[in-house]
Amino acid sequence: MSTITKVALVTGASRGIGRAVALRLADDGFIVVVSFAGNAQKAAEVVNDIKQAGGTAIALQADVANTADVEQLFQQALSTFGRIDVVVNSAGIMSLSPIAAGDLAQFDQIIATNLRGTYIVLAQAARHVADGGRIIVLSSTAIAKAFPTYGAYIASKAGVEGLVPVLANELRGRSITVNAVAPGPVATELFFNGKSEALVEQMSKAPPLERLGQPEDIARVVSFLAGPDGGWVNAQVLRANGGLA
Repeated sequence: MSTITKVALVTGASRGIGRAVALRLADDGFIVVVSFAGNAQKAAEVVNDIKQAGGTAIALQADVANTADVEQLFQQALSTFGRIDVVVNSAGIMSLSPIAAGDLAQFDQIIATNLRGTYIVLAQAARHVADGGRIIVLSSTAIAKAFPTYGAYIASKAGVEGLVPVLANELRGRSITVNAVAPGPVATELFFNGKSEALVEQMSKAPPLERLGQPEDIARVVSFLAGPDGGWVNAQVLRANGGLA
């Protein structure tokens, strides 16, 4: 049995799904690099929660859309812990607008964080994740639903899913898996933002399980992909959505 303590780097880990993933991977025995874009206090709280539970974690700031930030993030993680075994790119934004509005500023911002950011993180992960490691990105079940006003967000996540099998093939021979997790509606600040109570209720009843997902539901799926039982799953998109077709 290996005695090496593995290291997981999680972006967007100061809140929502990213926070739940960081806490779950720490519980699984990983050292966790809690990457955050702007909320240092929330990131520090995640680190403290991990340490209080007996784990090891540090918080590092990085804007995933900024190449220099992401390069520094990976180098700091490597210089601190000597290795990176799992990368989970959970950082993302969502704002809604009909395509007819032609809001290119909003479109560019969403693409910059969700798609460009994923590409930059994947590039660094491909270079630095240890052989036998795991690379996991967050997509969205919204791709299949074609909700009005979700155009830019869906475009960004469709691009993310397109990158997954390409990188999996590029990493042939290194025993590294590359997968995406596509949540359905999950009770996070990102989901609730801008939605009426009536719309939230409608969306919560849409899956056959008739509830919103919780961040911990998604973290369990990530845990599976990051752990030994997920080793034969590669180049896949796991739709963790309560059955939302």
